[in-house]
Amino acid sequence: MSHPAAADPRELRHALGRFATGVTVITTLDAAGRPVGLTANSFAAVSLDPPLVSWSLATRARSLAAFLATGRFAIHILDATQEALSQRFAAPVEDRFAGLDWETGIGGAPLLRDCLARLECSTHQAIAAGDHVLFLGAVQRFHYQEGAPLVFFASRYGLPAPDRLAA
Repeated sequence: MSHPAAADPRELRHALGRFATGVTVITTLDAAGRPVGLTANSFAAVSLDPPLVSWSLATRARSLAAFLATGRFAIHILDATQEALSQRFAAPVEDRFAGLDWETGIGGAPLLRDCLARLECSTHQAIAAGDHVLFLGAVQRFHYQEGAPLVFFASRYGLPAPDRLAA
């Protein structure tokens, strides 16, 4: 089914949802030093030299001010067992960190444990882009481990085909 791009944002969202992505949780601190985090699937690698990554956040997001002000954030790439963690950071709750075991990273960014990968970043650039802000992050430190990724496709969680993971 074809549609003009500006005709129906919901239909465009359905079309964009046909691109399978990994799932991340992005964290930072707000101006009062409280941890802030959200689920995002807009993550992408940008450059190895210098090491840059990107992600985007809606301009209407309550956490936007914290991410713009702090200059630091951590990206957590979730593994296949962390769907509940993704849902927790996507839910409209006041304290998404309540009862979570986390540690402090570079510049105070909250670091979640047991993720498939974790990237500690400083904000290289924040660019207004339509109804979102595109964050370019300079990777300062990273950690990764073996495992299967949590995948998001057509508004649903999933896993990659198991036979494709064996290498």
